[in-house]
Parts: sequence; structure tokens; C-alpha cells
Amino acid sequence: MFTEQFPTASGKGRFVPATVIPAAERPDDAYPFVLITGRQLEHWHTGSMTRRTAVLDAIEANPVASLHSAELARLGVAAGGMITVASRRGTVSLHARADDGTPRGAVFIPFCYYEAAANLLTNPVLDPFGKIPEFKYCAVKVTAGGIPNESPGYDTAAKQVADASFSP
Repeated sequence: MFTEQFPTASGKGRFVPATVIPAAERPDDAYPFVLITGRQLEHWHTGSMTRRTAVLDAIEANPVASLHSAELARLGVAAGGMITVASRRGTVSLHARADDGTPRGAVFIPFCYYEAAANLLTNPVLDPFGKIPEFKYCAVKVTAGGIPNESPGYDTAAKQVADASFSP
């Protein structure tokens, strides 16, 4: 793409320098980890369609938090064990996954699981220029143990919501 020219009158690209703006909330002694949120292969975005697909939901049926194996060892948690991730805004408990592709000092939680909603933890502060919330980065603490939220499955939860809102 754009190997010879850009789609401009001159054929040249226009580049604008940008200054890196640090996140509004950085790790500290109370919240020493960085939470990174994002998608996972099996459940795109909120999982509203993929979690209704039996094959995909069977592959990744439950929410997990990915941490470097050295971080899990430091916390005394085995892969598959329960952890609690807390920010200044909320707390979720879920199973830990050892992933040495996750940087030390970071924890990754996909945002497709309502039963471990990553955005309950994230910082809603807006970027001063783009006016985009900082939903991808915030400071958290991770502790061993916890009780996961009930995980009845996407269709069961959706039906419960529909039944609760229906009045004859």
C-alpha cells in the first residue's frame, strides 16, 4: 500500500508530528500493574454474536486474565487459578492464564465477557485531543483468589434480561 505515492494531488504523504501524552492513570505502589484490554480471536468485540456460537464459546467459554508466568509465580497462583483484578473503579475475579507474551507488570483481559466486564475497571477520562476514553489502559492491582461471577452463558443471561424486562 502506498509503495509509490499517496492519494494526494502531489503524491506525497502529509505527516503531522505528535507528542506522546502519558496515560492519565499510571501504575503506583497501590496499583502496580497495567491493565490492557482488547479483543480475543474467538469472541469479537462484545461477544454478542460469537458467544452464541457453540463452537467458539466451547473454545473460550470463560473469562481469563493473561499474565506473564513470572508474575503468576510471584503472586503464588498456578495457571488456571483464580485472581482478582481491582482498579480505583471496580473489581473482577477470573481465572489466570500464563502467557509469556504478556509483558511483566501487565495483565490482559478481553472485553467480551459480561461476567468479568473489563470496562468496569478502566478509566473513562478522555484524551484531550481525540476525546476518546482510556478504555485500553489503567492501573490495577492483582491478588490471588476470588469468586467469579456466575457464568450462565450468553444465551441464558440474554434470556434472563429479556424475561425481566417483559411485562404482559
